[in-house]
Amino acid sequence: MSSIRPSAEPGGDAAAGIPATAAASHRAPRRRPSVGRAVAVLVLVAIAALIPLLGPSAALSGTGEAKAPGTAGITLLRAVLFGALCVQLGEVFATRLARRVPGAPLGRAGEPRGWGAYAAWAGFAAALGLAAIVANGNLVPEQLSDLDIGRLYDTRDGRLALVEVNAFIAAALCARSRRPAGAVLPLAAVIVAEALRAHPPVEDSALLGSGLTLVHLTCGALWAGGLLYVLRLLRRWRTSAPEAGIAVLGLYARVAAVLFAAITATGVASTLRRMPPGTVLDQLTGTAYGRTLLAKVLVVAAVAVLALIARHRLRRAGDRIGAYVPARGEVIALGAVVAVSALLTAVPVPIRW
Repeated sequence: MSSIRPSAEPGGDAAAGIPATAAASHRAPRRRPSVGRAVAVLVLVAIAALIPLLGPSAALSGTGEAKAPGTAGITLLRAVLFGALCVQLGEVFATRLARRVPGAPLGRAGEPRGWGAYAAWAGFAAALGLAAIVANGNLVPEQLSDLDIGRLYDTRDGRLALVEVNAFIAAALCARSRRPAGAVLPLAAVIVAEALRAHPPVEDSALLGSGLTLVHLTCGALWAGGLLYVLRLLRRWRTSAPEAGIAVLGLYARVAAVLFAAITATGVASTLRRMPPGTVLDQLTGTAYGRTLLAKVLVVAAVAVLALIARHRLRRAGDRIGAYVPARGEVIALGAVVAVSALLTAVPVPIRW
Protein backbone atom coordinates (compact mmCIF):
# COMPACT_ATOMS: atom_id res chain seq x y z
CA MET A 1 0.00 0.00 0.00
CA SER A 2 1.61 3.18 -1.14
CA SER A 3 1.50 6.36 0.86
CA ILE A 4 0.58 9.52 -0.93
CA ARG A 5 2.14 12.82 0.23
CA PRO A 6 -0.51 15.55 0.33
CA SER A 7 0.06 18.39 -2.09
CA ALA A 8 0.94 21.85 -0.81
CA GLU A 9 -2.01 24.05 -0.05
CA PRO A 10 -2.27 27.43 -1.76
CA GLY A 11 -1.95 29.07 1.62
CA GLY A 12 1.52 27.65 2.20
CA ASP A 13 1.62 26.50 5.84
CA ALA A 14 -1.83 27.85 6.63
CA ALA A 15 -3.04 24.36 7.49
CA ALA A 16 -0.46 24.28 10.23
CA GLY A 17 -1.61 27.62 11.52
CA ILE A 18 1.28 29.60 10.01
CA PRO A 19 0.49 32.31 7.46
CA ALA A 20 2.22 32.03 4.12
CA THR A 21 4.04 35.35 4.52
CA ALA A 22 5.33 34.38 7.94
CA ALA A 23 6.50 31.02 6.68
CA ALA A 24 8.25 32.63 3.73
CA SER A 25 9.97 35.17 5.94
CA HIS A 26 10.95 32.40 8.32
CA ARG A 27 12.57 30.41 5.53
CA ALA A 28 14.21 33.42 3.88
CA PRO A 29 17.92 33.73 4.59
CA ARG A 30 19.05 36.69 6.61
CA ARG A 31 20.51 39.49 4.55
CA ARG A 32 24.21 39.82 5.09
CA PRO A 33 25.75 43.23 5.58
CA SER A 34 27.38 44.73 2.54
CA VAL A 35 31.05 43.82 2.39
CA GLY A 36 31.68 46.65 -0.04
CA ARG A 37 30.31 49.21 2.39
CA ALA A 38 32.50 47.89 5.19
CA VAL A 39 35.57 48.03 2.96
CA ALA A 40 34.71 51.58 1.92
CA VAL A 41 34.46 52.65 5.57
CA LEU A 42 37.83 51.08 6.36
CA VAL A 43 39.43 52.83 3.38
CA LEU A 44 38.01 56.19 4.46
CA VAL A 45 39.26 55.67 8.02
CA ALA A 46 42.71 54.77 6.72
CA ILE A 47 42.82 57.87 4.52
CA ALA A 48 41.70 60.05 7.42
CA ALA A 49 44.45 58.56 9.59
CA LEU A 50 47.07 59.54 7.01
CA ILE A 51 46.32 63.22 7.58
CA PRO A 52 47.53 63.31 11.21
CA LEU A 53 50.31 60.79 10.58
CA LEU A 54 51.83 62.40 7.48
CA GLY A 55 50.45 65.91 7.79
CA PRO A 56 53.03 67.37 10.22
CA SER A 57 55.99 66.54 7.99
CA ALA A 58 54.25 67.89 4.89
CA ALA A 59 53.19 71.10 6.64
CA LEU A 60 56.64 71.76 8.14
CA SER A 61 58.62 70.95 5.00
CA GLY A 62 60.65 73.95 3.85
CA THR A 63 59.39 76.34 6.54
CA GLY A 64 62.44 76.17 8.78
CA GLU A 65 60.24 75.40 11.77
CA ALA A 66 61.23 72.60 14.11
CA LYS A 67 59.03 69.55 14.45
CA ALA A 68 58.14 68.74 18.04
CA PRO A 69 58.68 65.12 19.14
CA GLY A 70 55.62 62.92 18.80
CA THR A 71 53.63 65.41 16.75
CA ALA A 72 52.09 62.72 14.55
CA GLY A 73 50.90 60.66 17.51
CA ILE A 74 49.51 63.70 19.30
CA THR A 75 47.66 64.75 16.16
CA LEU A 76 46.17 61.28 15.73
CA LEU A 77 44.98 61.18 19.35
CA ARG A 78 43.42 64.61 19.08
CA ALA A 79 41.73 63.65 15.80
CA VAL A 80 40.15 60.66 17.56
CA LEU A 81 39.09 62.91 20.43
CA PHE A 82 37.49 65.44 18.09
CA GLY A 83 35.80 62.68 16.10
CA ALA A 84 34.36 61.09 19.23
CA LEU A 85 33.05 64.46 20.35
CA CYS A 86 31.36 65.01 16.97
CA VAL A 87 29.72 61.58 16.85
CA GLN A 88 28.16 61.63 20.31
CA LEU A 89 27.17 65.29 20.39
CA GLY A 90 25.78 64.99 16.87
CA GLU A 91 23.56 62.07 17.86
CA VAL A 92 22.00 64.05 20.68
CA PHE A 93 21.53 67.08 18.44
CA ALA A 94 20.03 65.18 15.49
CA THR A 95 17.72 63.17 17.74
CA ARG A 96 16.37 66.42 19.13
CA LEU A 97 15.71 67.63 15.59
CA ALA A 98 13.94 64.37 14.73
CA ARG A 99 11.58 64.78 17.67
CA ARG A 100 10.25 67.94 16.03
CA VAL A 101 9.04 65.99 12.99
CA PRO A 102 5.46 64.70 13.35
CA GLY A 103 5.17 60.99 12.77
CA ALA A 104 8.89 60.30 12.90
CA PRO A 105 9.44 56.65 13.97
CA LEU A 106 11.57 57.31 17.03
CA GLY A 107 12.54 54.90 19.77
CA ARG A 108 14.61 51.74 19.66
CA ALA A 109 12.54 50.27 16.85
CA GLY A 110 12.80 53.30 14.60
CA GLU A 111 16.20 54.82 15.28
CA PRO A 112 19.53 53.38 14.14
CA ARG A 113 21.75 51.87 16.76
CA GLY A 114 23.53 54.59 18.66
CA TRP A 115 27.27 55.01 18.33
CA GLY A 116 27.50 57.37 21.29
CA ALA A 117 28.88 54.87 23.79
CA TYR A 118 31.52 53.58 21.37
CA ALA A 119 32.51 57.14 20.50
CA ALA A 120 32.77 58.08 24.17
CA TRP A 121 35.09 55.17 24.94
CA ALA A 122 37.20 56.06 21.90
CA GLY A 123 37.36 59.62 23.18
CA PHE A 124 38.32 58.32 26.62
CA ALA A 125 41.19 56.30 25.13
CA ALA A 126 42.42 59.34 23.17
CA ALA A 127 42.11 61.63 26.19
CA LEU A 128 43.97 59.10 28.33
CA GLY A 129 46.78 58.98 25.77
CA LEU A 130 46.99 62.77 25.70
CA ALA A 131 47.00 62.84 29.52
CA ALA A 132 49.93 60.41 29.51
CA ILE A 133 51.81 62.78 27.22
CA VAL A 134 51.14 65.68 29.59
CA ALA A 135 52.32 63.52 32.50
CA ASN A 136 55.63 63.09 30.67
CA GLY A 137 56.20 66.79 30.17
CA ASN A 138 54.37 66.96 26.80
CA LEU A 139 56.54 64.20 25.37
CA VAL A 140 55.35 60.80 24.18
CA PRO A 141 56.28 58.35 26.97
CA GLU A 142 58.32 55.30 26.05
CA GLN A 143 57.64 53.38 29.26
CA LEU A 144 55.39 53.61 32.30
CA SER A 145 58.22 54.88 34.49
CA ASP A 146 58.31 58.04 32.37
CA LEU A 147 54.92 59.11 33.70
CA ASP A 148 54.72 61.62 36.52
CA ILE A 149 51.11 61.41 37.70
CA GLY A 150 51.65 64.34 40.03
CA ARG A 151 52.12 66.60 37.01
CA LEU A 152 48.49 65.97 36.08
CA TYR A 153 47.36 67.55 39.35
CA ASP A 154 50.01 70.24 39.64
CA THR A 155 49.80 71.81 36.19
CA ARG A 156 47.01 73.54 34.30
CA ASP A 157 47.35 71.28 31.26
CA GLY A 158 47.30 68.23 33.51
CA ARG A 159 44.08 69.24 35.24
CA LEU A 160 42.43 69.98 31.90
CA ALA A 161 43.53 66.56 30.62
CA LEU A 162 41.98 64.89 33.67
CA VAL A 163 38.74 66.78 33.06
CA GLU A 164 38.58 65.36 29.54
CA VAL A 165 39.32 61.80 30.66
CA ASN A 166 36.63 61.86 33.34
CA ALA A 167 34.15 63.68 31.11
CA PHE A 168 34.33 60.97 28.45
CA ILE A 169 33.74 58.30 31.10
CA ALA A 170 30.64 60.18 32.21
CA ALA A 171 29.52 60.58 28.59
CA ALA A 172 29.88 56.83 28.00
CA LEU A 173 27.76 56.08 31.06
CA CYS A 174 25.12 58.57 29.91
CA ALA A 175 25.02 56.95 26.47
CA ARG A 176 24.06 53.62 28.08
CA SER A 177 21.49 55.16 30.39
CA ARG A 178 17.82 55.89 29.80
CA ARG A 179 18.68 59.52 29.12
CA PRO A 180 21.52 59.56 26.59
CA ALA A 181 20.95 63.28 26.09
CA GLY A 182 22.54 63.77 29.51
CA ALA A 183 25.89 63.30 27.79
CA VAL A 184 25.66 66.94 26.70
CA LEU A 185 27.03 68.14 30.05
CA PRO A 186 30.24 66.06 30.12
CA LEU A 187 30.78 66.71 26.41
CA ALA A 188 30.44 70.43 27.11
CA ALA A 189 33.15 70.00 29.74
CA VAL A 190 35.42 68.47 27.08
CA ILE A 191 34.82 71.43 24.77
CA VAL A 192 35.54 73.94 27.55
CA ALA A 193 38.73 72.08 28.50
CA GLU A 194 39.89 72.07 24.87
CA ALA A 195 39.14 75.78 24.51
CA LEU A 196 41.14 76.60 27.64
CA ARG A 197 44.00 74.29 26.67
CA ALA A 198 44.36 75.94 23.27
CA HIS A 199 44.90 79.37 24.82
CA PRO A 200 47.23 79.41 27.85
CA PRO A 201 47.09 82.41 30.21
CA VAL A 202 50.39 83.80 28.89
CA GLU A 203 48.73 84.45 25.54
CA ASP A 204 47.37 87.92 24.79
CA SER A 205 43.59 88.08 25.36
CA ALA A 206 43.53 84.38 26.18
CA LEU A 207 39.94 84.53 27.40
CA LEU A 208 38.77 85.93 24.06
CA GLY A 209 40.65 83.22 22.22
CA SER A 210 39.10 80.53 24.41
CA GLY A 211 35.64 81.95 23.75
CA LEU A 212 36.18 81.87 19.99
CA THR A 213 37.46 78.30 20.16
CA LEU A 214 34.52 77.30 22.34
CA VAL A 215 31.98 78.52 19.78
CA HIS A 216 34.01 77.21 16.84
CA LEU A 217 34.43 73.71 18.27
CA THR A 218 30.82 73.45 19.44
CA CYS A 219 29.38 74.47 16.08
CA GLY A 220 31.80 72.23 14.22
CA ALA A 221 30.87 69.19 16.31
CA LEU A 222 27.16 69.83 15.83
CA TRP A 223 27.62 70.33 12.09
CA ALA A 224 29.67 67.21 11.41
CA GLY A 225 28.16 64.86 13.96
CA GLY A 226 24.62 66.04 13.36
CA LEU A 227 24.84 65.41 9.63
CA LEU A 228 26.25 61.93 10.20
CA TYR A 229 23.31 60.90 12.37
CA VAL A 230 20.74 62.58 10.12
CA LEU A 231 22.03 60.53 7.19
CA ARG A 232 21.80 57.39 9.30
CA LEU A 233 18.19 58.28 10.10
CA LEU A 234 17.50 58.92 6.43
CA ARG A 235 18.88 55.53 5.51
CA ARG A 236 16.98 53.77 8.29
CA TRP A 237 13.68 55.39 7.29
CA ARG A 238 14.15 55.12 3.52
CA THR A 239 11.28 52.63 3.24
CA SER A 240 9.30 53.02 6.45
CA ALA A 241 9.16 56.83 6.69
CA PRO A 242 11.00 58.51 3.79
CA GLU A 243 9.13 61.80 4.17
CA ALA A 244 10.09 62.03 7.84
CA GLY A 245 13.73 61.49 6.92
CA ILE A 246 13.63 64.25 4.33
CA ALA A 247 11.93 66.53 6.88
CA VAL A 248 14.73 65.93 9.38
CA LEU A 249 17.32 66.65 6.69
CA GLY A 250 15.52 69.89 5.89
CA LEU A 251 15.53 70.94 9.55
CA TYR A 252 19.20 70.13 9.78
CA ALA A 253 19.98 72.14 6.64
CA ARG A 254 18.43 75.27 8.15
CA VAL A 255 20.36 74.90 11.41
CA ALA A 256 23.55 74.02 9.54
CA ALA A 257 23.44 77.37 7.74
CA VAL A 258 23.60 79.14 11.10
CA LEU A 259 26.35 76.81 12.32
CA PHE A 260 28.38 77.47 9.17
CA ALA A 261 28.06 81.23 9.65
CA ALA A 262 29.25 80.93 13.26
CA ILE A 263 32.16 78.68 12.25
CA THR A 264 33.21 81.11 9.54
CA ALA A 265 33.03 84.16 11.81
CA THR A 266 34.95 82.57 14.68
CA GLY A 267 37.47 81.05 12.28
CA VAL A 268 38.24 84.40 10.67
CA ALA A 269 38.50 86.10 14.07
CA SER A 270 40.83 83.39 15.39
CA THR A 271 43.00 83.64 12.27
CA LEU A 272 43.38 87.40 12.65
CA ARG A 273 44.37 86.87 16.29
CA ARG A 274 47.10 84.44 15.24
CA MET A 275 48.15 86.30 12.10
CA PRO A 276 48.04 90.08 11.74
CA PRO A 277 46.17 91.13 8.56
CA GLY A 278 49.34 92.29 6.83
CA THR A 279 51.07 88.92 7.21
CA VAL A 280 48.23 86.49 6.49
CA LEU A 281 49.09 85.85 2.84
CA ASP A 282 52.77 85.24 3.59
CA GLN A 283 52.06 82.95 6.53
CA LEU A 284 49.46 80.91 4.65
CA THR A 285 52.25 79.51 2.49
CA GLY A 286 55.36 80.09 4.60
CA THR A 287 54.39 78.52 7.93
CA ALA A 288 53.10 75.10 8.93
CA TYR A 289 50.16 76.67 10.72
CA GLY A 290 49.27 78.75 7.67
CA ARG A 291 49.52 75.80 5.28
CA THR A 292 47.34 73.65 7.50
CA LEU A 293 44.84 76.46 7.87
CA LEU A 294 44.76 76.93 4.10
CA ALA A 295 44.11 73.22 3.62
CA LYS A 296 41.27 73.40 6.13
CA VAL A 297 39.75 76.41 4.37
CA LEU A 298 39.83 74.61 1.02
CA VAL A 299 38.16 71.49 2.43
CA VAL A 300 35.52 73.59 4.21
CA ALA A 301 34.86 75.39 0.93
CA ALA A 302 34.27 72.02 -0.74
CA VAL A 303 31.92 71.10 2.10
CA ALA A 304 30.01 74.34 1.60
CA VAL A 305 29.57 73.60 -2.12
CA LEU A 306 28.24 70.12 -1.35
CA ALA A 307 25.89 71.59 1.25
CA LEU A 308 24.53 74.09 -1.29
CA ILE A 309 23.95 71.30 -3.82
CA ALA A 310 22.12 69.23 -1.22
CA ARG A 311 20.03 72.23 -0.19
CA HIS A 312 19.14 72.97 -3.83
CA ARG A 313 18.04 69.40 -4.44
CA LEU A 314 16.11 69.39 -1.20
CA ARG A 315 14.01 72.30 -2.43
CA ARG A 316 13.13 70.48 -5.65
CA ALA A 317 9.99 68.49 -4.97
CA GLY A 318 10.80 65.96 -7.66
CA ASP A 319 14.33 65.17 -6.48
CA ARG A 320 14.30 65.46 -2.71
CA ILE A 321 15.92 62.09 -2.13
CA GLY A 322 18.72 63.20 -4.46
CA ALA A 323 19.98 65.44 -1.64
CA TYR A 324 21.30 62.31 0.08
CA VAL A 325 24.23 61.88 -2.33
CA PRO A 326 25.88 65.31 -1.90
CA ALA A 327 25.07 65.22 1.82
CA ARG A 328 26.95 61.93 2.10
CA GLY A 329 29.92 63.51 0.34
CA GLU A 330 29.62 66.44 2.73
CA VAL A 331 29.93 64.26 5.82
CA ILE A 332 32.99 62.51 4.36
CA ALA A 333 34.62 65.88 3.69
CA LEU A 334 33.73 66.98 7.22
CA GLY A 335 35.65 63.97 8.49
CA ALA A 336 38.69 65.34 6.68
CA VAL A 337 38.05 68.74 8.28
CA VAL A 338 38.14 67.10 11.72
CA ALA A 339 41.49 65.47 10.93
CA VAL A 340 42.98 68.72 9.59
CA SER A 341 41.69 70.59 12.64
CA ALA A 342 43.54 68.13 14.85
CA LEU A 343 46.70 68.77 12.84
CA LEU A 344 46.18 72.50 13.31
CA THR A 345 46.44 72.06 17.10
CA ALA A 346 49.80 70.27 16.83
CA VAL A 347 51.83 72.44 14.44
CA PRO A 348 53.75 75.46 15.79
CA VAL A 349 51.68 78.59 16.33
CA PRO A 350 52.92 81.44 14.11
CA ILE A 351 54.88 84.21 15.79
CA ARG A 352 53.29 87.63 15.64
CA TRP A 353 55.50 90.41 14.37
